[in-house]
Amino acid sequence: MPRRPRIVLPATPVHIVQRGHNRERCFFDDRDYRVYLRMLADVAGERGCAIHAYVLMTNHVHLLLTPERAESPALLMKNLGQRYVQYVNRKHKRSGTLWEGRFRSCAVQDEGYFLCCHRYIELNPVRAGLAPHPRDYPWSSYRHNAEGIATQLVSPHPVYQALADRDEARRATYRALFEAALEPSTLEEVRLATNANLALGDAMFRAQVEAAYRGLTPMWISQ
Repeated sequence: MPRRPRIVLPATPVHIVQRGHNRERCFFDDRDYRVYLRMLADVAGERGCAIHAYVLMTNHVHLLLTPERAESPALLMKNLGQRYVQYVNRKHKRSGTLWEGRFRSCAVQDEGYFLCCHRYIELNPVRAGLAPHPRDYPWSSYRHNAEGIATQLVSPHPVYQALADRDEARRATYRALFEAALEPSTLEEVRLATNANLALGDAMFRAQVEAAYRGLTPMWISQ
């Protein structure tokens, strides 16, 4: 059965998941995490992707980004993956692949779903039992988005900026979103959309993305 093409709408957020080969480790020490984030910042700028949220787990990565062009996410993941694998293989004296063959992704609707995806990503370490609160996990965007820790990697999306007029009030409103866990139905909705390359949004948004998938607007489709 042919694989389902990714649907990429320029200027529309995309949730990306890339897993290690056979779900094996991708990061082996703190330096690996730091190198990956530095490479991500460099390649995102080169390929026209604004990163809004991220988390680096031991054997997979989540990114929430907005691409300038339909091909931007695929080029980002290809270039980033190649650079990081070369670094890991040299450092750890290994060879061969590191990543699963194809990353998973879904288009994310701005209103009503974007911040759910933010929370889904930054709460991942808590769900995995790696930290009691997202602020306690160093390899995610939470400390920047919620506490103002400076980074050149993260770019605020208009939906995040609309939480409040001032920075501290915005961060306080964002922190309040994490006072409750995501509903199981929301978790399943995000996972299903991402794993199946579907759309994460309301019925109208899903219909727009499905129209693109059927070939009505082929420039949105990325292999």
